[in-house]
Amino acid sequence: MTTRIKIDFVSDVSCPWCAVGLSSLEQALARLDGEVQAEIHFQPFELNPDMPPEGQDTIERLSRKYGMTPEQVRSNGEAITARGSEVGFTFNMDKRTHTYNTFDAHRLLHWAGLEGHQLELKRALLKAYFTDGENPSAHDVLLRLCIESGLDAQRAGEILNSDEYATDVRERERFYAEQGINSVPAIIMNDRHLIQGGQTPDTFENALRQVAGLTTPSR
Repeated sequence: MTTRIKIDFVSDVSCPWCAVGLSSLEQALARLDGEVQAEIHFQPFELNPDMPPEGQDTIERLSRKYGMTPEQVRSNGEAITARGSEVGFTFNMDKRTHTYNTFDAHRLLHWAGLEGHQLELKRALLKAYFTDGENPSAHDVLLRLCIESGLDAQRAGEILNSDEYATDVRERERFYAEQGINSVPAIIMNDRHLIQGGQTPDTFENALRQVAGLTTPSR
């Protein structure tokens, strides 16, 4: 018997730990194939809502935001790269030279959820930014990623050239802020069980088993 679990994955396109967390969660779900079926909804969170269109140097931004030296920022990047490698996600931190505004990406993700292609677009956005070093606020990049994710090019263009779904995204951002979510990733199972951070596949598997009422196997 398969147990269905609703998962709200609150995250940002420019959050490296969100990429780690998603890869870990997907590994955990693969282990539970046939026992747990997840309905994943990606919810918006902006780490840098005040970011101008041209972006900002990543080292400079992180140093100023978190009070770290450039060397500490690079060291953190190496640690994240190692964690990503453990769960099958490739970080090329040397290519991530700038931090960008991600609001348009969130508008497209909202639409992709309505069209049934949200997971594909989320994966594509994370890869484009962290692996390939692309600009996730550039409309040509976003349009290409939508097409690669199985979405309609003309409709994607119409959304990008308007403010469509802006109100929906803002409402979801406010909702989770009011629920006390102030860091990401935040993974909420069945509207009740919260897991924060880029946890390991084991941690996610244990949580999924607990929520689904499954026994934990001995390893």
